[in-house]
Amino acid sequence: MVDENVYLARYVEDRTGLKLQMARSLNYEIPGTDRRSDSLELAERGFDGLFSSELENPKERVLEIGFGRGEFLLEMAAKRPATAFLGIEISFKRVLKMARKVGRAGLVNVRLIEARGEVVLSDLLPSDFLDEIWVNFSDPWPKDRHARRRIIQAGFVENAAKCLVVGGVLHVATDDVPYAHQIGEVLAGEPLFENAFAPDKWLPEVPGRIQTGYEIDWRAAGRPLHFFAGRRRQVSGSGC
Repeated sequence: MVDENVYLARYVEDRTGLKLQMARSLNYEIPGTDRRSDSLELAERGFDGLFSSELENPKERVLEIGFGRGEFLLEMAAKRPATAFLGIEISFKRVLKMARKVGRAGLVNVRLIEARGEVVLSDLLPSDFLDEIWVNFSDPWPKDRHARRRIIQAGFVENAAKCLVVGGVLHVATDDVPYAHQIGEVLAGEPLFENAFAPDKWLPEVPGRIQTGYEIDWRAAGRPLHFFAGRRRQVSGSGC
């Protein structure tokens, strides 16, 4: 990992003094090894470089965008110790909290970055690389004027497809009905994806799936859940 002072300088380059103070004070409360990284280190070392000291030649490479409270990522990483997991969040505090959880669990196959998932896919990862991408219950932005802020848009899905290996899967979950309709339309419109749940457009439940904290809450509240899976396919006559 990069030197701590260099890391902090990068991390808070455009942050307020309050966040710098928070980063310095909380950095020492993480048990074990700090598994946080940043976009610059990802760009410089590459995905595998973040894990090279402890997980050489990972069996699979998985990205979760918006890990929230972290239950899903923690359980998945614990069950698949030979797989490298990169968790992305735009929330500074959630990354810090998750780093503590990862440290307490002693997981060596997880790295965490505060970043926008769209940027990571479009600028920081190579094509034909990831085995899975998970987007669980992202903000549905329910007001019409805010719909453009939803993460599942045509450009995002196109970049996700390019980053996946052939046979790799983009998993998406939502409890919001209008957002579910948009997700279905966007996935259906991406030629590099085939519907892994066909003939169903989506499933209300996926057997054996690890539940997120939000998923448990939404089920208890009686909200309808929608699960999508787009599988990257080989396009005839293309290198993709």
